[in-house]
Amino acid sequence: MPIIGGAERLPRTVWWLVLARAVNRLGAFSVGFLTVLITSGFGVSVVAAGAISAAFGLATIPSRLLGGVLADRLGRRRTIVAGLVACALAQAGIALSSSVAMVAVFAVLLGLAFEIYEPPSQAMIADAVRPAQQAQAFSLFNTALAVGGMGAGLIAAGLGRWDLRWLFVADAVSCLICAAVIRLVLPADPPAAPRRAGEPAQGGGPAQGGGPAQGRRPAQGGVSAWRDRRLLVLLLSGTLFAVIFMQVGMAMPLALARRGLEAADAGLLSAVAAVVMALCQPLLRWTAALSHHAAMTSGYLLLAAGLAGYAAAEGLPGHLAATVVWSAGDVLMFGRSYALVVGLAPPDARGRYLSVFGTCWGFATVLAPLCGTQLLELAGPAGLWGGLALVCLLLAAAQLTVIRPLLRRQDSRTMVGV
Repeated sequence: MPIIGGAERLPRTVWWLVLARAVNRLGAFSVGFLTVLITSGFGVSVVAAGAISAAFGLATIPSRLLGGVLADRLGRRRTIVAGLVACALAQAGIALSSSVAMVAVFAVLLGLAFEIYEPPSQAMIADAVRPAQQAQAFSLFNTALAVGGMGAGLIAAGLGRWDLRWLFVADAVSCLICAAVIRLVLPADPPAAPRRAGEPAQGGGPAQGGGPAQGRRPAQGGVSAWRDRRLLVLLLSGTLFAVIFMQVGMAMPLALARRGLEAADAGLLSAVAAVVMALCQPLLRWTAALSHHAAMTSGYLLLAAGLAGYAAAEGLPGHLAATVVWSAGDVLMFGRSYALVVGLAPPDARGRYLSVFGTCWGFATVLAPLCGTQLLELAGPAGLWGGLALVCLLLAAAQLTVIRPLLRRQDSRTMVGV
């Protein structure tokens, strides 16, 4: 495999997945306008529209779990394609709905399909790369989401002025394009291994690009990720991180307005964060020698510094500088968390482990608006960002004093980069 700058190139499978995710994210701007479509198109109250959006958010939690189960049993590529096509059908249904009841049904169906794509994509990345490359690959996968979101905002601004229904049509088209790319260019799912009588079923397939899983634990058919205490600890810390991360998007417009700045400047800060994430990707090779725990601790400290910068900032320049700091921390730690999860999972249960860990974003979708608005109301912008910075410091301490000893003590043989 070719070497650049002392680091192996990522396999083509990873780059195709990154490209497909960027294309899909480029079109995934319709959900943010669901409430507006319901209120303006059908004359429904904001409260009722919010309840439908909340139902969509709750449906994404079992969606991700379903994606993990299907990834291990049906196959990675088949599950990705099925999830994207299901999303396209649900979005087309919303665009064609003639009543608010139909919109509500299709919104829930969209939620049930929305996250199916994630676990098999992440599992396919874990299958395709060597353990030392997992953090870089997962970080790049996350950056594709941020960069695609920049273009998504521009497309939404154009189509949204014409007719909000066209946002869902464009999103459906992007899902179908993404599904076609995945189906045509990624390796097919390997056939299921024949089973002997009494032998449990095993999902997924052999690692792609990494050779046989020598030295790993034997495959464990039917393993329950929810019974792995190490994974649940990572899920808890991941949920806290997700709540903090989502505040930057959800609470930032309100916090800026409280300080007399333009709420729309939150879009500028989001664009700066995406640029920083993209520019920092080559720098990950310099931190490859760090253990996952050391990198995540450093990332939490950078997040704390950036959020503290928000707490102290009064004008836009201070907010921009703080955005650069926390974005660098996000790049440093995001891929490491998923690499830790992959290190815990038996080879045939990677999809399920990643899907369970990924529910932290579903939980955060419910918790973040409640926590952010309450903190902002009680303590103002300085209290909101200062409190979140303190939580980041606690997470940094927990990474070294609780999570690392727990993972080492229970199964040090399965850890990568510890």
